[in-house]
Amino acid sequence: MTALSDIPVPVIPGVLRVENSDRDATLPVILDRLRSVYPHDEVFGTFCPVHIVIDAPPREVYEYLAHTRSLAEWTYSLRGFTETDEPGLWRAWDKLAEDTEIYARTVAYPDSMTVDYHCAWDQGEHLWMIYLMRVVDAQVVFDRPGSVVLWTNCHHPFYEKNPFPEKGPKEREGWVGDFWPLFGPGHQLELDNLKAICEYRYANGLPLTPEWMR
Repeated sequence: MTALSDIPVPVIPGVLRVENSDRDATLPVILDRLRSVYPHDEVFGTFCPVHIVIDAPPREVYEYLAHTRSLAEWTYSLRGFTETDEPGLWRAWDKLAEDTEIYARTVAYPDSMTVDYHCAWDQGEHLWMIYLMRVVDAQVVFDRPGSVVLWTNCHHPFYEKNPFPEKGPKEREGWVGDFWPLFGPGHQLELDNLKAICEYRYANGLPLTPEWMR
């Protein structure tokens, strides 16, 4: 079998490969996608990708992030984590809004060093705010010691309209989705926090994951 041999048409619309578009034909297509200035919504409208390099070992950074309560340290506004009666589900307060509870469950895979935070404001039954994170060994990708942390959010439709208005405080003004245009710089600020905390502990001989969190 050869590549794409299961598809009966010779060319799939929108697919450019060297077989159907040589370098001279493809280069203008690529160059046309370059911009000196990118609209904010084009970069952060559907996805919110942020990343950082941390001067600390990747396995230790991963293990720190894999603890849900690490969010109480490096995020800007999540505080007061307590575990609910449901194992692995945590309740906290999001200080971005008045009297707003946030629920979080961490799904972590040590082999790939991925950490996904499944969260939601006001209720813990449907965790629709998904924060996807991956820790990469900087030695592999940058030929230097340390960690690369990649973080992506997806613009779930619930950001546009609160699906559970009855669950939140009646006097609260606004909704988490109102902050979406600020997610890019806001999450980068939080990654800066993560970098500062991890690098301080590592440089001073402290475990990245403190004993109280274990």
